[in-house]
Amino acid sequence: MPPMNVLSVASEAFPLIKTGGLADVVGALPAALAAEGIQVRTLLPGYPAVLAALNDDAVRTPLPPLFGFHAAILAGRARGLDLLVLECPALYARTGGPYLGPDGQDWADNAQRFAALAQAALAIAQGALADWRPDILHAHDWQAGLAPAYLTFHGITDVRSVMTVHNLAFAGKFPPTLRETLGLPPEALSPLGGVEFYGTISMLKAGLRYADRITTVSPGYAAEIVTTEFGMGFDGLLRERGTVVSGILNGIDTAEWNPATDPHLEARFEAGHWAARARNKAAMQARFGLTPDPDAPLFAVVSRLTWQKGLDLLRAALPALLAEGAQLAVLGTGERALEMGFKDAAAAHPGRVGCVIGYNEALAHLMQAGADAQLVPSRFEPCGLTQLYALRYGAVPVVARVGGLGDTVIDASPMALAAGVATGVTFAGPTEVSLRLALHRAARLYRDRPAWRRLQLNGMATDVSWRGPARSYAALYRGLIR
Repeated sequence: MPPMNVLSVASEAFPLIKTGGLADVVGALPAALAAEGIQVRTLLPGYPAVLAALNDDAVRTPLPPLFGFHAAILAGRARGLDLLVLECPALYARTGGPYLGPDGQDWADNAQRFAALAQAALAIAQGALADWRPDILHAHDWQAGLAPAYLTFHGITDVRSVMTVHNLAFAGKFPPTLRETLGLPPEALSPLGGVEFYGTISMLKAGLRYADRITTVSPGYAAEIVTTEFGMGFDGLLRERGTVVSGILNGIDTAEWNPATDPHLEARFEAGHWAARARNKAAMQARFGLTPDPDAPLFAVVSRLTWQKGLDLLRAALPALLAEGAQLAVLGTGERALEMGFKDAAAAHPGRVGCVIGYNEALAHLMQAGADAQLVPSRFEPCGLTQLYALRYGAVPVVARVGGLGDTVIDASPMALAAGVATGVTFAGPTEVSLRLALHRAARLYRDRPAWRRLQLNGMATDVSWRGPARSYAALYRGLIR
């Protein structure tokens, strides 16, 4: 079978630029697909960090001006990724994050910034590069959502498109007055199709409407988003396009996340080496100012602190957790009320609750290696990577049974425990009551050390790599080409 070329279009990719799990997926998938005979080149905006990492011999291909600004494609490599970088200093050469300025507010021209990314993808699909053209354009989340639409509007039929939804809650909404500026035809604003979404232009809807195939990052989430409860207003469109919607579970980079080689740990370890793992627990307790008690069950949260993640439920259920003799360590940033809530909890319960506001990649690794359990009480979760890292590192996941969380964690029910297949604790809801019950079950299991060790061993034996998902993506691509 001849090699296949895939253009992956995204707004971030680890280890170059990251705000969340999207970057981890975009950064790890190309290497896994290479084993399937698929060459992936990743198109990213030319943020300063991306340009700084690009190799010196990158090849520049000029583009026509984008929104009146100089633009070019730089083809090169950085940190193991085969990149196409959209050089457009007027849109991307800024101090701040990929979506927010230093003031914490959205960049006022985000519509143009990410439409430019999609227009660059269109140019590549039209043959702008002298030596490479994709067979498949794979767009990730709303920031790339206009790319499949541009292919359709420009009559490109020999490059097929895939739209992957990492989180349906982020629709990429902009004023309809930008239609002409963004290069969209009048019919694009038809309420029955196109990109119109409750009186706005939605870049996510553009991808959902015009892509040849739609994927989500877990089968569970694919089933949920066609319902009113989880569809975020897109459920009608997704039901209409149901025959092209599917779920492919995320994997993780098992070289980057490997407790046997991880440079961020106090002590590296493999399954069954509990003494070495205990050293990471002690280091984690010290880092969070917790009492150095090896027998206290240590629960961790590594997350955006948002309503979606159900962390208001955890804040309310904290007395029940502490009543079990447990400790809690929280790492994350997000809604101010939740940040203050966990900081206040740490002040009220010194030695029992610790909180670090912000994000620290090295500390996140240590928390997977040192925590006894990882808490993910999300109200909805397209896939989730935290629980996959937890399985890999022997931190028992305690998760809501939604989306990818339900797909990846086997609940420690009596039957699953008897069969020896359980890997964590799951709960329905999610509500404060169901979370309290789950915390009680987890604490009770922790006191049954043989049962807890079995959960850890089962989790560490679970294949959370990209091998299986890469095969599924390869099959999807080949099916489109056929």
